[in-house]
Amino acid sequence: MLLKRRMESDELMIIRSLNTRMELTDKEKFHYSNLEKGYAGEVKFDQLAECLQEERFIINDLLLEINNSFFQIDTLMISQSGIHLLDIKNFHGDFYLNSDKLYNAGTNREYKNPMDQ
Repeated sequence: MLLKRRMESDELMIIRSLNTRMELTDKEKFHYSNLEKGYAGEVKFDQLAECLQEERFIINDLLLEINNSFFQIDTLMISQSGIHLLDIKNFHGDFYLNSDKLYNAGTNREYKNPMDQ
């Protein structure tokens, strides 16, 4: 049972709108691309989760606050087998870790290490 549908983030909608109205910097284009890929990966995950046979409750894009610090859970899945906190990533290519930093092997561009989350 889906309790909360996934929606595009405000940030994604804003930068998508800006992209049609102005020339984004390379850094902004990279960030925009990552937001689009991330959302596409989350939507694909949602489609796959619909096929699960086990009865469960699903809450998408759960925003929580603890001690004045906000954090977001991509998908919270509650079933008889347990509670699962899922952080969806949609990376393509080969990556490597160096000193706890995540890099794309083809471009050597640094990404946020998903393990830090």
